[in-house]
Amino acid sequence: MQRTVEVAPGVQLWSEERGDRDASPLLLVMGAQASGLGWPEELVDALAERHRVIRYDHRDAGRSTWSFDKQPYRIADLVDDALAVLDAYGVEHAHVVGLSLGGMLTQMLMADHPERILSATLMGTCALSEKPLTGPDGTETAASDLPGISPRVLEMWARPVEDNGLEAELGRRVEHWRVLSGEELPFHADEMRERERRIIEHAGRYDVSTAHGRADHSGMLRTEELARNTVPTLVVEATAEPVFPPPHARHLAQCIGAARLVTMRGMGHALPRECLGSLADAILAHTAGR
Repeated sequence: MQRTVEVAPGVQLWSEERGDRDASPLLLVMGAQASGLGWPEELVDALAERHRVIRYDHRDAGRSTWSFDKQPYRIADLVDDALAVLDAYGVEHAHVVGLSLGGMLTQMLMADHPERILSATLMGTCALSEKPLTGPDGTETAASDLPGISPRVLEMWARPVEDNGLEAELGRRVEHWRVLSGEELPFHADEMRERERRIIEHAGRYDVSTAHGRADHSGMLRTEELARNTVPTLVVEATAEPVFPPPHARHLAQCIGAARLVTMRGMGHALPRECLGSLADAILAHTAGR
C-alpha cells in the first residue's frame, strides 16, 4: 500500500508499506538524494516476512516534493519527516534501519526520540559523536582523524552532472554505484541499471537534486546522548566501504551504548545481491523478540 504524507505546507512524501499490518513495524531510512526504492526488493521482501515494513522518499528525492529551492530546510528536519511517516501509519514504536545519511538520521532519532525506537540498525554511516576511537592496544584516534572518503569517490562527486538524456544519466548512475560498491565483490551493472530505471520511472524525472548536500548540517552531533543510548543497536561493518571506510563502523559501535558490530564481507556503500541474505538474517536476528 502506498500513501503520501504531508510534512510541511505544500511538502508531501511518498511512502509504502509491505507485510502484515499486525507485525512489528520496521522503518527503512535511505541515504542522501536516494529514493526509498533504493532498498532492493529482495531485502524488503525478506524483512516483510516478519515485519510491517515502511519505506519512503525523502524530500527532494523520488516521488516526494522537491522543495528545497523554495523552502530550504535543515538536515535535522528530515528526522521530523521520519517521525511524521510513522505517525501517518499510526506507528508508535518501530525498528529503524538507516543507510548512509539515513544512518545519521537514525542516530538522531535514537538520541532525541528513544521512546519511539524498538531497535536501530546502522550501515554505511559515521558516528555523530566526538568520542575518540580506542584501538585494541588502548591508543586513541580523534574522530576527526579517522579515514576520509575515498579519492575515487570524491573525484566522481566533483564532476558536474550534465543533462545528456535518459540513457546517459542511467550510465552515469551505474558508474556512480560501481565506484560506491568497492572492489571486493562483482558489480552487476545490468541489475543496477534496471533498478535505477525503475527509480526514474517512479520519480517521473531523471534530473539530480543536490538539496541534501546544500541543506544546513549544523546541530547534528549527539555525543553524550549516543553514549547514554539504551536502544538495542546493530552496526554493520562493510569491509569495502569507500565513503566511511573501516574503522568508522567500529568507532560508531564504540560511541553508542547498547551497540554491537556485525561484519558484511565485501559490502561497500551499496547493497549487493551477494550480501542481501546475510544482511536480512542479521537484521531479523537483531529485531527478534522486540
